[in-house]
Amino acid sequence: MLVALTVAVSVAALALAAWCGFAAYRDQPTKDWHFIGMAVVTVLALAQLVVGIVQLTRGQEADEGTAIFLAYLIGALCAVPAAGFMSLVERSRWGSATVAAGAVVLAVLEVRLHDIWTA
Repeated sequence: MLVALTVAVSVAALALAAWCGFAAYRDQPTKDWHFIGMAVVTVLALAQLVVGIVQLTRGQEADEGTAIFLAYLIGALCAVPAAGFMSLVERSRWGSATVAAGAVVLAVLEVRLHDIWTA
């Protein structure tokens, strides 16, 4: 895995979590700008998925197993979009809190992905 891409996804996810957490603190639902931020984080996670698959096809292997590595990559890709869809259902401060929680989950998944790749 590319460490720089893992760090970029983690930092972007934590920035999104702080931004949406601040919106929840101010009693605001998710706005269009938040969804643009979610899209940016999701594109970074998609890039990481592509890089991970390319590295696996080149013969490199995750230290803890390919299946668990792919499962974490797919989970990382789905974390923020799933939270975004849930925030559309809950158009209150709790929608913003849901996105913040999903972004924190993504950051934790990134740490775990790094551990799985380099155990």
